[in-house]
Amino acid sequence: MAAVIVRSARASDAAAIMALWNEVIDNTAITFTTAHKTCESISADIAARGACFQVAEADGFLGFATCFPFRSGPGYRFTMEHSVMLVPDARGHGVGRALMTALEAAARGQGAHSLFAGVSGENPEGVAFHARIGFAEVARLPEVGHKFGRWMDLVLMQKFL
Repeated sequence: MAAVIVRSARASDAAAIMALWNEVIDNTAITFTTAHKTCESISADIAARGACFQVAEADGFLGFATCFPFRSGPGYRFTMEHSVMLVPDARGHGVGRALMTALEAAARGQGAHSLFAGVSGENPEGVAFHARIGFAEVARLPEVGHKFGRWMDLVLMQKFL
């Protein structure tokens, strides 16, 4: 794989992000949502989140990581949640780690004290990835997600920044 570049997302990345995200939505239990993303909504998120929306590329788009408020209300302002997704060929090459390193720095820069990952119980690779980069499992919520006609657990993992 060519050298990986991690940078803040731009509006011009929205189509590639949308294609990856919608593929994950349609074909995996990595996310529980069934609602498709649009270029417009992704572009708005990129504009609103700034450095808290990162992309990786090397001879093309490899994936993204973004973070956002964990919950509404001022008491949660120092806690963020994130999403990280990679194209299949980018997995296992350090791309996710590079994205998360940049994202954690951006979150710290915005005053975040901790970062949460909500990982599908049907995504053991996602749980293992987060554990390798310092996240600890803090809760397992049984059967809170429903997709593909079945109930799924949500694993909450946290990292203090």
